[in-house]
Amino acid sequence: MNRSTQTMASTRRRDRMVRLFIVAYSIWCSGIGTHAARCGDALAIGDMKSSRRTPKLIEFGWDEPDAATIERLRVAMSASPFDGCVYHANTSVPGRPHESLTWKGWGRKAFRLEDFGPPLSRSGRKDGKGFDENFLRFNVTPGDLDWFDDHAAVLANARIAATLARGGAGILLDTEQYEGKIFQYPKLADRTGKSLKDYEAQARRRGREVMNAFQAGYPDLAVMLTFGPSQVCRELERGKKSPAECEYGLLLPFVEGMVEAAAGQSRIIDGFEPSYGYLERAQFEAARELIRERAAAMTSDPARYRRVVSAGFGLWLDFDWRKKGWSPERPDENYFSPGRFRVALGHALNATDEYVWIYAETPRWWTADGRHVALPPAYVDGLREARRAARGD
Repeated sequence: MNRSTQTMASTRRRDRMVRLFIVAYSIWCSGIGTHAARCGDALAIGDMKSSRRTPKLIEFGWDEPDAATIERLRVAMSASPFDGCVYHANTSVPGRPHESLTWKGWGRKAFRLEDFGPPLSRSGRKDGKGFDENFLRFNVTPGDLDWFDDHAAVLANARIAATLARGGAGILLDTEQYEGKIFQYPKLADRTGKSLKDYEAQARRRGREVMNAFQAGYPDLAVMLTFGPSQVCRELERGKKSPAECEYGLLLPFVEGMVEAAAGQSRIIDGFEPSYGYLERAQFEAARELIRERAAAMTSDPARYRRVVSAGFGLWLDFDWRKKGWSPERPDENYFSPGRFRVALGHALNATDEYVWIYAETPRWWTADGRHVALPPAYVDGLREARRAARGD
């Protein structure tokens, strides 16, 4: 055997050992060892840059519009630094009060598609300046159901939401437990006495059903989560011994079910709300690794999870303003001064697979007449500059 042949044989043996290690590691992560160990360092597979798309900015805050408002203000919104926004859907039945699909969709009430106004349309522009990357918000509220209760209304409402969202990018599934604690196993087990294993299996089933309902209304859609299984991993790394103790323990099997059901070009984005106050590049890079690797390693099929789930980030413009304040007159005194916000946003755009969403409460990007409120121009300019730099425009 010559030196070249020996080298090739050695390389094949090495590659074979690496493949065996990956398989063994995935099996261990899916069913052997403690949950905390599953959140340990995972083996990076492939070039993560291959999953990245053109970075996009999404607006999300207390100025959240409905579809009619977007249609009316689309010219002004298209001139903003954003590619789209998060919006809501209310019923529009003459003589009846409006009801929120966004806030009442995850409950016992089944809505009717005909009770809503026209869905959002697409601009038809091909230059990426049509403000078309919009996400219809669908909360897990009121969340007054046990996973073993009849979910027919939830699934019908999920399909309606996705149908209404066809003119945009897809659904923003807000996984925060504002009302019912649907992901907190102890709260549920206290009432039913069922085991964690029972609830994990049922939450996974519901995840498949919800994703199928979304895809029935809008094939090949994007579903952005405010946060996903990375949240469970964070809880475990902060001292929780198992998902049974975690506030969001059942979010992991629920999203696993969604991943299993994802078909065609459908994809899921972990929007990673915990990055709200991040300032440093290393924070975003660590969060990306958490989403793409350590959270994936907690699942039964890490490779599929990585194919379906991508990393996104949220930044809160007026971060923690109740404690830290927000001053439009003295913006350099804000937690995110215009300069610090511009730098943090640049880091987020460089680390994301596609989406970065900007949350705000006090400042408003648009009002009924399309104007800004409590929003210094330096922030608008900073967003525009960061977006341009990240996209190479």
